[in-house]
Amino acid sequence: MATHAHTLAAIAERFGLNLRGDHAVTISGVATLARAGADELGFLANPRYRSELAGTRAAAVVLRESDAESAPCPCLIATDPYLAFARIAALFDPHPAPAPGIHASAAIDPTARIDPGAHIGPFVSIGARSRIEAGAVVGAGCVIGADCVVGAGSELVARVTLVVRVRLGQRVLVHPGAVLGADGFGLARDGAHWIKVPQLGGVAIGDDCEIGANTTIDRGALDDTVLEEDVRLDNQIQIAHNVRIGAHTAMAGCVGVAGSTTIGRNCMIAGAVGINGHIEICDDVVVHAAGVVLQSITQPGEYASGTLLQDHRGWRRNAARFKQLDEMARKLHTLAKD
Repeated sequence: MATHAHTLAAIAERFGLNLRGDHAVTISGVATLARAGADELGFLANPRYRSELAGTRAAAVVLRESDAESAPCPCLIATDPYLAFARIAALFDPHPAPAPGIHASAAIDPTARIDPGAHIGPFVSIGARSRIEAGAVVGAGCVIGADCVVGAGSELVARVTLVVRVRLGQRVLVHPGAVLGADGFGLARDGAHWIKVPQLGGVAIGDDCEIGANTTIDRGALDDTVLEEDVRLDNQIQIAHNVRIGAHTAMAGCVGVAGSTTIGRNCMIAGAVGINGHIEICDDVVVHAAGVVLQSITQPGEYASGTLLQDHRGWRRNAARFKQLDEMARKLHTLAKD
């Protein structure tokens, strides 16, 4: 439960929403339509949940104009209820900034520069020539190697590792366990043995990016691996060396992107997608879950691959027939010619 309450009138004014109903209703938290209580704000964005509107106990609801007549309580009218709800919910998610200062247990190289307004938590290690800018937060157990930059207002929540030559822009949020700037997987074959290719580049992260827990972003072999501004990565994603991701692109969990691939702006990559190396994906592309991208995508749009889940017996039959497709196609071609 939030520690501060807001009237509907104040919320409507702050976020530019139309208000229908009692302006003096006080909101102390947010919840789903099904679970909202008498002092909480619910929302209706997905039509599948419209049936829950009539029975909601919420103090008020954020919804579209077309649903307002069915609301049993005051409502806030929004063109995009989910977006409006996200902004309002932030009022009830207080995240006070830790006090500036350096914890006594931190180990900081003498050549590193720490802004007086930054917070350095317990058991942090900061390497040579690295820079932590004003308002940045480096949480407990983080390791920052040499020649790194943590931009103003950025936060490394806990146990984040910046290996070497990693530059974070302003207001970047990195969740626990993420590793940025590790060696790219560069190998050259020498007969029966592998020779490691030195990874001499770095990682450059633009302003307002978010990097999920246990996600890894490798540094480039020569040039940098780059995330442009406002890129959002979920948990457990692998970004290989020399990848470039355009601004405002979002990726869900367990995506893997192979080396030297360029992904455009405003893309959405769903969970468990695999993306081949040395290809390009243009702007405004959506790839659905578990898709496999082997070739460049040059036209905006939605793309999908893979087979849908089915019962095991049916899948085994279809798998067996898959091996026969080429033979069947040849027979059909011969019949068509006759």
